[in-house]
Amino acid sequence: MMPRRRRPRTWPDKFRDAFRGVSRAIRSQSSFAVHLAVAAMVVVVAAALGVSLVGWCVLSGAIGFVLAAEIFNTAIESLARSLGQRRHPRIRDALDMASGGVLIAAITAVVMGVLVLGERAGSLLGLW
Repeated sequence: MMPRRRRPRTWPDKFRDAFRGVSRAIRSQSSFAVHLAVAAMVVVVAAALGVSLVGWCVLSGAIGFVLAAEIFNTAIESLARSLGQRRHPRIRDALDMASGGVLIAAITAVVMGVLVLGERAGSLLGLW
């Protein structure tokens, strides 16, 4: 008997799966919720300060960068948990590196946010 061919995934299937992944990350990771809350605060402050189009591009890129890093970290954590409960140094290393990636993304986003929002606030206050 010949193996049955699986139908190719359609674009709607791919988008549905991607949105399911984002939803799963939001529901299962408290740190993702924190990143979303901080992102919302940045958006409110940027709107209040009247950030330029370029500033919005920088801020939205930084926000997307952090959220994507957090989702990749969550995916690696989920995969590691599926391998079982036993501890392995390589799994620990992979988890630590993924967390380090989120840390670097978050620090970079903070620097970008301080530069964009700080420049705009300084301009409005007549400091430069």
